[in-house]
Amino acid sequence: MAYTHKNSKGVTYHLNSKAVVLRGGKEQTIYYFSKDNRPEATDLPDGMNVNENPRNGFLTVSRKK
Repeated sequence: MAYTHKNSKGVTYHLNSKAVVLRGGKEQTIYYFSKDNRPEATDLPDGMNVNENPRNGFLTVSRKK
């Protein structure tokens, strides 16, 4: 089941992930939100939380402090 989050403006976003290769050759997984459901949909990883920008409602994923 993919992770979904409804922001303060009432818009529902779906969490997606993608493996990218950095310039040094290291592979890293990035997480991003979309308004539509995509095949890259994923669950929220352990140790991560969702933050919302209060000015525009954009969502980001970061490590728990």
